[in-house]
Amino acid sequence: MTHAYDELYLKKARSLLAGSLDYAVNTLHYKPTEFYSMFLKCDLCDRFESGDPFLIAGHSGIELALLVIEKITGENNYIPPTSLTASKSREYWCGWALAFYQWYSSISLRQLEKTVPIDDILCMYDKYHEMDILHFVERLNELRQQTRLSTYLKELRQLHALSQNDLSQITGIPLKTLQHYEQGTKSLTKANVSYVLSLAHALNCPPEQLLE
Repeated sequence: MTHAYDELYLKKARSLLAGSLDYAVNTLHYKPTEFYSMFLKCDLCDRFESGDPFLIAGHSGIELALLVIEKITGENNYIPPTSLTASKSREYWCGWALAFYQWYSSISLRQLEKTVPIDDILCMYDKYHEMDILHFVERLNELRQQTRLSTYLKELRQLHALSQNDLSQITGIPLKTLQHYEQGTKSLTKANVSYVLSLAHALNCPPEQLLE
C-alpha cells in the first residue's frame, strides 16, 4: 500500500495534529467540530496531508492550533496549556488516530469528514484508544464503505423516481429497515439475501453492485 508521505514524519505528524486538537478544545475552549472545520478549510491541512516537513517537523501542536485560528479568524492569542496530561485526552487521541489513518490510507481528511465526521471518531475513543491502531483503521474502512453503499442505494432509488415508501412496497422490505440502509445505520453487506435480491430487481442492477 502507498502511504501519504514518508513514514519518517509519521510520529511527529500524529503528535502535531493530536496536540493542536487537544490545545484548541481543552485550553482555548473551541468545540472539536469548530476547530477541526477551521483546520480543514485552510492550506495548513493540505501541507499536513502531504507530509510537509517544514510544517510537521517545525511546529508544535500548540503552534499549529494558533496558526489555524489566525488564518481563519485573524486572531492569535496564546494561552498556556491547562492540561499536563494532554496525551490522555479524548481529543488528543482523536487527532493522533486521524493522522495515522490519513497517512495509512492516503484519504484526505476532508473526504473522510464527509463520511465519518469527527464527532463520530471522538465517540470511538472508549472502545479503540487502547487497541492496536489497525483495529481503528479497519473500523473506519467499514464505516466509509457502509456510507458509500447507503448513498449509492439512495441515488439508485432517486434515479428510478421512487420514494422510500414506493421501494418498500415494491420489495416488501419494511420502510424503517430501508431507511436504516439509506442512513447507513444498517449495512447492506449484512442484509438478508432476499432483501438484496429484491432491491437489485426493483432498481434494475446486479445484486453485487449494491454490495461493492
